[in-house]
Amino acid sequence: MKNKQVLVRPEAESDIDDAYQWYESQRKGLGDNFLLCIEEALSRASRNPVIYSIIYKEVRRVLIHRFPFGIFFINRESSISVIAVIHARRNPSTWKERT
Repeated sequence: MKNKQVLVRPEAESDIDDAYQWYESQRKGLGDNFLLCIEEALSRASRNPVIYSIIYKEVRRVLIHRFPFGIFFINRESSISVIAVIHARRNPSTWKERT
């Protein structure tokens, strides 16, 4: 099976950047580790998106290793569309508005 193209919406890019900045301010290099974990999770999701449960409407979630974040995405025919990258403790309405 071919990996699907990963499309990251601007709001999700902003989520990633905010988290990166926060982790980097906590410890130099931690933000880079966060980005590597994001890339790994997106790679898993693009390889086999249907293994991740639908949690709201058509939105699926892949969890990030080592960090308490979920990547929320919609599985399309030839791509996955990332709508949010949110801390596990954040209110789900934050990303539900984006669907």
